[in-house]
Amino acid sequence: MDASKDTAAATQCKVIDHSPKEVRLEFSGDLTAQTLPPLWKQCTRDVEDSRIQTLILDASKVQTCDGAGIGLLSYLLHLAKERNITATVIGLRDEMAQLLDRFLKTSPEPAFETTQPNPIESVGMQTVAFFQDIYEQVAFFARVLITGIALLLQPRKFRWHDFFKIAEHAGVRAVGIVSVLGLLFGLIMAFSSAMPLKQFGVEIYVSDLVAIALVRVLGPFITAIIVAGRTGSAYAAEIGTMKINNEIDALEVMNLDPVAFLVLPRVWATTIMTPLLTVAANVLGLVGAAIVILSMGYPLVTYGLHVQSILSIPDVMVGLTKAVVYGGLIGTVGCLRGLQTQIGSGAVGISTTRAVVTSIILLVIAEGCFSVLLYFLEI
Repeated sequence: MDASKDTAAATQCKVIDHSPKEVRLEFSGDLTAQTLPPLWKQCTRDVEDSRIQTLILDASKVQTCDGAGIGLLSYLLHLAKERNITATVIGLRDEMAQLLDRFLKTSPEPAFETTQPNPIESVGMQTVAFFQDIYEQVAFFARVLITGIALLLQPRKFRWHDFFKIAEHAGVRAVGIVSVLGLLFGLIMAFSSAMPLKQFGVEIYVSDLVAIALVRVLGPFITAIIVAGRTGSAYAAEIGTMKINNEIDALEVMNLDPVAFLVLPRVWATTIMTPLLTVAANVLGLVGAAIVILSMGYPLVTYGLHVQSILSIPDVMVGLTKAVVYGGLIGTVGCLRGLQTQIGSGAVGISTTRAVVTSIILLVIAEGCFSVLLYFLEI
């Protein structure tokens, strides 16, 4: 204990020459991890408090120098460089000088402040990022499709336990909210369309309007919006948390494909459960419209005949086909945003937001494509 104190006392950093433009620091003794703590602040203060142009670090009296001592010299050199001070080390023995050179070559340069891009550069960067994101989405969709086809040929490798568990969370536990919103939308659509039709005395055709709009368009679309906000965001949060905890890297180290292990069970569960939820939304929506029709004095039989006459098997199949596509889009996008999660406290929240926003945008685009396609096909 006394020997260490004596060594610390023998290690010194003296200001030998201090002029307005030059400071000379003389080190003596042992520059080791045990002796440097009191010297570190002193040396830093001598450099920062001096408005100088030249700094000389004299190490001719240094007897021993380990990595901590080399770190101190390197830090002082970098500090001087940041303050535009010319700094040199003199008197350092050859073996220590070689170690310092290696340290300076491997140590990172101090970070410089970045300037804000001008508006044109900002637009260009955002455009490049936009098209790069589209490319990543298309590539990920293709990867999911190829991996899914490979698993269909080898179904024993598929994680069926995870699939049924995820299907329960994505489908069964969402029946309540989907049914309630389907009922409310049926009521709202019926009341909204009854007012103009009542002027012509044909309010009974509210049932036809609600039935065809709900089954073909609004039923699958409303269900997809609910699934995107409820399930797609959950996928992004789950996988994003795994990404931050390095669990995705652990899967890759164990030679397990994250797409087959994590993504496909979620995508398939969402793809299968979304049409079933759409059926529940359609049924409850028709019930809501029936309540409005009954309140107008029409019998339930009349309402049922109108719905039966206006709806056909192609109409039902169109709505269910849309729901299948919507479910696949939501599941894939949610998993992709989770895998794209960056490091940081708000990274998971950002991925969740991106998953919901991207899903809604893709749903609107898909609905537009379906509308154009069905128009030309006359379905």
